[in-house]
Amino acid sequence: MILIDIYDMMSWWTFVIAIQVILGSIYFLWTRRSKKYQDPLMTDQPIEWNPVPLVEYDVDVEEPPLMGKIDEDVLNVGATSFLCFDKEESIMESAIDSLHKYGVGSCGPRGFYGTIDVHLELEERLAKFLEVEETCVYSYGFSTIASAIPAYSKKGDIIFTDEAVWFAIQKGIDASRSTVRYFKHNDAKDLERLLTEAAQKKELNPKRRAFLVVEAIYYNTGEMCPLKQVVELARRFKLRIILDESLSIGVLGKHGRGITEHLKIPRDEIDLIVGSLEHSFATIGGFCAGTHFIVEHQRLSGLGYCFSASLPPMLTKAAISALDILEQKPDILKELNDNSRKLNKALSELRHFTFRGDEVSPIKHIYLKRPDLTDRMKHSYLKDIANYCMKEGVAFAVATYLRDVEINCPEPSIRLASSRKLNDENISMICRLLDEAYDNVAPKSDLLIA
Repeated sequence: MILIDIYDMMSWWTFVIAIQVILGSIYFLWTRRSKKYQDPLMTDQPIEWNPVPLVEYDVDVEEPPLMGKIDEDVLNVGATSFLCFDKEESIMESAIDSLHKYGVGSCGPRGFYGTIDVHLELEERLAKFLEVEETCVYSYGFSTIASAIPAYSKKGDIIFTDEAVWFAIQKGIDASRSTVRYFKHNDAKDLERLLTEAAQKKELNPKRRAFLVVEAIYYNTGEMCPLKQVVELARRFKLRIILDESLSIGVLGKHGRGITEHLKIPRDEIDLIVGSLEHSFATIGGFCAGTHFIVEHQRLSGLGYCFSASLPPMLTKAAISALDILEQKPDILKELNDNSRKLNKALSELRHFTFRGDEVSPIKHIYLKRPDLTDRMKHSYLKDIANYCMKEGVAFAVATYLRDVEINCPEPSIRLASSRKLNDENISMICRLLDEAYDNVAPKSDLLIA
């Protein structure tokens, strides 16, 4: 009776659907029960696996010449130890003492068992030296600026930066996912043009954060930033300035405090100062300096600070010892600047090369006077010149770039670094060898394709 009532209440197609659902469920449960899953890793059969490449396209990398260990009797003008602290006995002794006390590594990031008293001491000393409220120390120079930029600038913000900024800044901008506008190298008028256009298009407004990222001395050109004009434009258009002083700390200024001291620009005009300990301080790592509010933000959002093991204690102690020497002997800065000027004058007399670099910049870039050569041929030619000079007792560094990845990839060059221990005889030998190498080394004829 009940079945008859149900049949009367529902239509024939409802009955058909119900039967299909019942039969489908029985079939699914039966087939699932009959098949047993076998983990391919638990069988003896080999597994075919084709991993997806990390980079989906080929990157043309110009490999630098592998020099190996450089002998003591070779003049090394490729290393960027401007103050020659890498061979300072007192720094080595303090680093070894720290090694015996703390061990090799810090065993964790700063926020997770990685902070040791020497880290706090270095941050306090750097803040006092730079005359800022606070600093934070990173364990790697490259990751410092590459972490600092995305810690503040996010998707939806806008960044204005020089087209010649070095690779770490480019990667920091990529990580921020911000809109970016590149202005011509060291051209304040072009920057003003871009800012004016952005203001007219409402790209600059109170609801959108805007940043200006520049280097004090550009790693890719050796030229000094016109910071006074940059600061003026930043204040007029309400931009926050991030200044990379990696090559100017321990180089410029009466006390080595960088380009702000050199140009007598108030420190509070710069929102964030970023620097490296890997040049003048002859150790590893980097730092960010500014107000307490700005620096403290990085301790929670700077990727290189939060997720990388902190700077090894012995290298931290080495930086403290280098800072001690710099504060006790500020006259070594004058020695470096004098040598940079002498080198600048000597390079201007080369027969076969041109060069770029500010007069007081310790970084100079040397280029071939061969506009007929492709970039690939120039790079090969410069490597041969560097190898020739290496055999003759002078070590040069050929600048190497990721040509398919760099923004506005620079022309191939030899990157030459000045130091305070260069003398007139060394400078004369450098220039003589460069012209001599040019005459004795020919570009390879099989590299005609750029």
